[in-house]
Amino acid sequence: MPETKTSEQILKIARQILATQGLGAVSFDAIARELGRSKQAVLYWFPTKQALLGAMFLPWLEAEAEVADAALAVANDAPEAIGTFVRAVADFHFQDIDRFRMMYLVPQTLKASGQGGGKVFVEQVHPVTDRLYGALASRLEGEAELRRRDAVAIHASVLGLVALFGLTESLNDPLKHGKSEMVEAIVRRLGGV
Repeated sequence: MPETKTSEQILKIARQILATQGLGAVSFDAIARELGRSKQAVLYWFPTKQALLGAMFLPWLEAEAEVADAALAVANDAPEAIGTFVRAVADFHFQDIDRFRMMYLVPQTLKASGQGGGKVFVEQVHPVTDRLYGALASRLEGEAELRRRDAVAIHASVLGLVALFGLTESLNDPLKHGKSEMVEAIVRRLGGV
């Protein structure tokens, strides 16, 4: 089995365990059992839980940043940047709500479960979020410090909307308004077009 295949298989198994059994079930032993290899084989590729979690989540975060970059590339002014950013990021997450849950909800449980992602994980996340917020901030108007805060707030608004739809989906209690209607409401209220 090629080396890259083994690491990809480990990540696939870890994501399946996470999605079906929760974070507490994601262990090197459980992954090794599913993989049909020793725990040491898993540890060879991911020597710490932080390394494993980083490899699971970071590609998704990078994909989100790439989607945002591509959307912002066609924006001609601040209102258009807001509109394209909100629509693109919302669409990215609505396409795979389970991925969204794993990206933004599961990491919140790490500290509470005693399985903190640690400094290494955070250090890997910051360059990606800096790029994401920086790309949007560079297309907004006003002082640089305020533009970055605005970019974070815009992104948080989108994430909140997606989280709300994820909640209503899991409870089988749909909102009275559709996803596209609510995305457009956010765009409008944030001053986008």
